[in-house]
Amino acid sequence: MLNKIIFSVTLAALLNACAISPTGRKQLIFMPDNEVNQMGLQAFDDLKRQKPISKNPAYNQVVQCVANALTRNAGGNWEVVVFEDDSFNAFALPGSKIGVHTGLLKLIDNQDQLAAVIGHEIGHVLAKHSNERLSNETAMKTGMGMVQSVAGLGATSMGLLGLGAEYGVLLPFSRDHESEADVVGLGLMSKAGFDPTQSVTLWQKMSQASQGQQPPEFMSTHPANATRIQSLQQHMPTMLQVQQQALANGKQPHCTQ
Repeated sequence: MLNKIIFSVTLAALLNACAISPTGRKQLIFMPDNEVNQMGLQAFDDLKRQKPISKNPAYNQVVQCVANALTRNAGGNWEVVVFEDDSFNAFALPGSKIGVHTGLLKLIDNQDQLAAVIGHEIGHVLAKHSNERLSNETAMKTGMGMVQSVAGLGATSMGLLGLGAEYGVLLPFSRDHESEADVVGLGLMSKAGFDPTQSVTLWQKMSQASQGQQPPEFMSTHPANATRIQSLQQHMPTMLQVQQQALANGKQPHCTQ
């Protein structure tokens, strides 16, 4: 009886936690935003203590310029830091934090490709993907705990159930997040006047730089590069119109290293 009550209460809480993402996708979100933001702030502070921060004025100038242009449309007061790291990476965290690695700045050709990466990372924050991920993992652990309690499953069975949950639910959600962040980021860069076609060029460069080391798509938290490029190209006609309107309104970013 107690298990049934717990299940009913949990189910009711999950049903009341439905939200809609910026692209219209249904989400499960029940973590308090301020709690998730605090996690982001703590993680960013830890990174600043652990990783060397770049003092290269050209790098800092171009990253800050691009981030400022993008966040005018995103809202909020964003902190931007360039880290000395050779990996082709950037990230944004809840609490309005942006980090860019110097390795990425050596890879890109122009401001538009940088805008594609930073816009994508901001898209994760605007779509509350961290909150959704935490909510899904919490719901998954709660559900598996109830299943084990009710069904009396052994350790081996629960291990298989956990593996199925990971590849059947959690990672596909994460690929959805990546694809959604691409779309949100494409909108941000186009509204700021950046050239959205450079997002395709960027991922083509990423594909070449990875030298075929990407894991199979079904086991990856990122879409395959070909899948990602195809999706971006589908949105391109609309985004080019958005960019033209931004340029007509005087939004012409000039961010150079």
